Amino acid sequence: MKNQSALFQLEEEVTYLNGAFMSPLLTSVAAIGQEQVAAKLTPYKISGDDFFTKVNKVKKEFDRLINAQDSERIAIIPSVSYGLANVVKNVEVHNKEILVVAEQFPSNIYPWMELEKSQNAKIITVSPPDSLENRGRIWNERVLKAINKNTGIIAISHTHWADGTLFNLKEIRVKATEVGALLIIDGTQSVGALPFDVQEIKPDALICAGYKWLMGPYGIGVAYYGPAFDKGIPIEQNWINRKDSENFAGLVNYKEEYQPGAMRYSVGEQSNFILVPMLLKSIQQLNTWGISSIQAYCKSITERPLDVLKQKGYWVEDESYRGAHLFGIRKEGMQVDEMKKELEKHHIFVSIRGSSIRVSPNVYNTEEDMMKLVEVLN
Repeated sequence: MKNQSALFQLEEEVTYLNGAFMSPLLTSVAAIGQEQVAAKLTPYKISGDDFFTKVNKVKKEFDRLINAQDSERIAIIPSVSYGLANVVKNVEVHNKEILVVAEQFPSNIYPWMELEKSQNAKIITVSPPDSLENRGRIWNERVLKAINKNTGIIAISHTHWADGTLFNLKEIRVKATEVGALLIIDGTQSVGALPFDVQEIKPDALICAGYKWLMGPYGIGVAYYGPAFDKGIPIEQNWINRKDSENFAGLVNYKEEYQPGAMRYSVGEQSNFILVPMLLKSIQQLNTWGISSIQAYCKSITERPLDVLKQKGYWVEDESYRGAHLFGIRKEGMQVDEMKKELEKHHIFVSIRGSSIRVSPNVYNTEEDMMKLVEVLN
């Protein structure tokens, strides 16, 4: 795979290594958004079929991206918190444990705090070791060790949002199955840049915001719900999620039944005529590139620069326990806030998360971009 910066509109003097904060839109996606805004000028051109056609295409493209092999298991959501709220409404974990990892993103913590109150569940937080040596390996071992017969839910991401630590979801799935626990994955910081296979990992739910690695607009996302949620009750009751909602003339013939699969969990006004076509275009582009190719490209542009940093005394997680698209850089005594200011003076954009500089390149970056980062850090 070659560099794809020509498909974006980043300023030449800017080195944007912050896709984990928010991806830039592809120019083709932005153009579709502008077209769709203008389309509202003539609403008489919008048909009943338009409420379903592109939504179904998004589901099929996302199904292809994660190898779900069933697009009816995909729902359209406005946010990760919305997708997780559907999970919380349909689980029974009375007096059970909910396993999370330290410094998890708040949207994947607050829902479980509600279950602590309503079902007397208990959140168990697994922390990384204090030492950086073998940090990812030991953290993964601690997660597996913490799963026991009283674990009801394991709520975790594929890569930690703050520093990119990679969690071995295959091994976690095996352990979860042994104890009868649900596996709920926040894929926001991995799906779209790191391969994720539903058939291998078998998550009970996979929730993804669309504006990061899926390269879509803000305010829309996608979720996969497995068989555990087939008969659940959604957090909102809207017309389009009910059986036969395609028949506009018969909408007043109210239905008890929902649409098949996970469509019951889709947000009201899921047909969003601006955001849905934009997300469709972005996921189509990801599928055209191939997620394995994206990850391989990120590795190709970061390998040498990270070796240089390690030689200068910086710490980066071992490749076995991080992705190439998202990682933290640490060094003893480094003043991360001051370093961020220095980087911004050179128009280099990253994030600070805890004690690490979070770097998240993508296909619009080059090895030269990474070397600019290295030069300032040194």
